[in-house]
Amino acid sequence: MAVTGAAMVGFLVLHMLGNLKIFFGRDSFNDYAHWLRTLLEPFAPYRTVLTILEIGLVVAVVLHMWAAISLSRRAGKARPVKYVAKKKSQANGYATHIMRFGGLTIVLFLVWHLLDLTFGVVNPKGFNSAPADRMIAGFDPSRWWVTLIYFVAVVMVGLHLRHGIWSAFQTLGWANRTRNQALRASAALVSAVLVIGFLAPPLAITFGVVK
Repeated sequence: MAVTGAAMVGFLVLHMLGNLKIFFGRDSFNDYAHWLRTLLEPFAPYRTVLTILEIGLVVAVVLHMWAAISLSRRAGKARPVKYVAKKKSQANGYATHIMRFGGLTIVLFLVWHLLDLTFGVVNPKGFNSAPADRMIAGFDPSRWWVTLIYFVAVVMVGLHLRHGIWSAFQTLGWANRTRNQALRASAALVSAVLVIGFLAPPLAITFGVVK
């Protein structure tokens, strides 16, 4: 779970930086999208590297979900009898709801996100339009509900990341009494930066800052 989570965090950072290209103009964003599809050309055919990266990401998501389910089942078998007294804690409350239901929400959002901005199936501009045109049309003020869905999904990603990064620190054995506060702050900072970075373009488009 930690390895696949780290791979997805790396993807999110790069994806966020790419999305921010929209603030430098349509040409900048389209050039970035074209660059992704021509990586290692002419050694590798058009879009080969990007396709491999996309397949790797799908595999990481599937393995991450499988790891989550496996760990949950293992924990259930290790403690078949429930505790007599339930103690409310961050792990039992926050983790259970955000990591499980938040993860499902993120997966459903990814399906919509791909249909909208990658394949253009539900995008007003369609598949054959320029990437920048699809992005701007996707978050057009008339489609405010799409921006709202995106907002909620990205916030869920941030909450998921915050707990996931903190759990990774614990798994790696870095967490202790002297470092807990700093590590928690680091997890929150990384999550906040990603949330703000991902929300900036759609909100700017919806409110007319980017046209």
